[in-house]
Amino acid sequence: MAENQAPDTVPGTTTAGPDSAAVPGTAPPAPRRSTARSLLRLWPYVRPVRVRLAVSVTAALLAALSTLLVPTVLGRIVDGPIAEHDLDGLWPLAALLFLLGLVEAALFYTRRVVLARPLAGVETAMRGDLFAKLQRLPVSFHDRWGSGQLLSRATADMYVMRLFLAFPLVFLIVNTVTFLAGTALMFTQDWRLALIVLGPTVPLFVLTRRFESGYSGAARLAQDQNGDLATVVEESVLGIRILKAFGRHRSMAERFRGHARDLRRTELRKAGLLANLWAVIIGLPELALGCALAVGAYLVAHDELSAGTLVAFLSTALALRWPVESLGWLIAYANEAATATDRFFEVMDEPDAETAESADPSTATTSITPTATTTTATTEPTAPITPAAAGTSPDGIRLTGVRFRYPDAPADTPDLLRGIDLHIRSGETMALVGATGSGKTTLTALLPRLYDATGGSITLDGRDVRDLDRARLRELVAIAFEEPTLFSATVRENVLMGAPGADDDRLHSALATAQAGFVEKLPGGVATEVGEQGLSLSGGQRQRLALARAVVGDPAFLVLDDPLSALDVHTEALVERALRQVLASTTALVVAHRPSTVLLADRVAVLADGRIEAVGTHQELLRSSARYRALMSGEAALVPEGSTAR
Repeated sequence: MAENQAPDTVPGTTTAGPDSAAVPGTAPPAPRRSTARSLLRLWPYVRPVRVRLAVSVTAALLAALSTLLVPTVLGRIVDGPIAEHDLDGLWPLAALLFLLGLVEAALFYTRRVVLARPLAGVETAMRGDLFAKLQRLPVSFHDRWGSGQLLSRATADMYVMRLFLAFPLVFLIVNTVTFLAGTALMFTQDWRLALIVLGPTVPLFVLTRRFESGYSGAARLAQDQNGDLATVVEESVLGIRILKAFGRHRSMAERFRGHARDLRRTELRKAGLLANLWAVIIGLPELALGCALAVGAYLVAHDELSAGTLVAFLSTALALRWPVESLGWLIAYANEAATATDRFFEVMDEPDAETAESADPSTATTSITPTATTTTATTEPTAPITPAAAGTSPDGIRLTGVRFRYPDAPADTPDLLRGIDLHIRSGETMALVGATGSGKTTLTALLPRLYDATGGSITLDGRDVRDLDRARLRELVAIAFEEPTLFSATVRENVLMGAPGADDDRLHSALATAQAGFVEKLPGGVATEVGEQGLSLSGGQRQRLALARAVVGDPAFLVLDDPLSALDVHTEALVERALRQVLASTTALVVAHRPSTVLLADRVAVLADGRIEAVGTHQELLRSSARYRALMSGEAALVPEGSTAR
């Protein structure tokens, strides 16, 4: 990643992401949005389970309405059997109350059972779509986003959305209908008392609107801060050796506590907002109910209202306490879910630079799971790809006027690559040398389109890489990075990511080329789990497995970014000897820092000041290029200072 990138520009974080705040614990300056409009974006995922959702809502609604029948029965009991001392008439009404209780319990059970499994499927589908989207998004997106932010969107936010669909959404509908039905019932019982009970409705409406506007900002900030916290945890776990080696574990712990304190302040602010709302939501209706009780007692005393009707009215009003009191919780959770939905679609709405990554079987990859012990190959073994497969003629790799700058580079800085012209003939190996920061790694990343050139063209055997399907392009171009990345999977799975359909012969041949004989000494051989990031292996072992991954598919074009930097002199010599056989049958670009690696190439290109300064054989450049001599001799005088490139 470019060193001139702004260090704290991570979308979705509390420092510089969208809707983030400058002061921890304050609501982010998010643009006004509609909670309902945000939640409606979930409809494509909810649509397949809409029938079950409707059944669940209906069951909950019938259960709530059955509750409203209880006050009517109680009123009849008071005005009938109790007032007339008729015990025989009491039992049928008591049995009816018992039956209503059973019906309510059965309906609520039905609501839960009907909806639980489908909503788990909705969450799974959304999480799968998010993960697939993250795989398709360009590397530049991942350069800008913190891993913890993406992790929180794939885990905590998904849970919030599923829980909203299971409970708050259902009860927003049910409680609204119940409140309206209960209100109508109270008016039929006594309109005067109904007006008293409904008196707080207007102030409650105004309060909830104000609450929603403040709570949505706090909810967004809390979720972003959760992502920041997850990033710190992930970085500290992956970098635990560095932290311990430099004694920085205490400073990292303090950094974690700082983020945790920020999150605590935001959560307390949310709790304060909710407490204020609850105090009013509970207090005003209780006050109105007390007034209704006093007025009702007066009316009963003056024979303007029967005692049974008053009991029925008060029971109805008490039955409506839950729909009213739950209003604060439901609005708060709806805002949480709307914020989680916004965060989910922030990723899903990102321009997808990898739409050519299709589900065609030929593009399938080795399945990598933490518990897998064998390769899951979804494709049949494919025939080796010849160089001419990319285009119409074996023209090799040709870069013409290639320019590139990182999206986050300051506007007043020049392009990193400023007109690269280079031709690597078919079957040729070209070494690329240059000072640290000259852009060598960036140039290699343009070939498989990990980044897209901002100008010029790159062709493989005469065909522009932008015209090639990305899946096909990455079958043609294999790459081994200077910093090898391994996954929590077996050696076999890690290596066969380079060729999912390869058989054991090709696997062992690739391991032999990379001089990875150490694999046979591992407890399970190629079936050994290497652990997260391959940290159970040495740097040289990880680099050799990464090299094996690059060559296992017999690629038409091979890109090696200083592939031997972590090897000892003896192993390096063995790998070079085996690698010459691979390079003889492919077109290759090799980033080199040492003369031993340069000698693998047929020709050498010198990169300086964003351009190819010289091209020739090793001996020719030693005679004609002072910069090349300086690079090969280790002199630093000609290394550019203040370079911000990779």
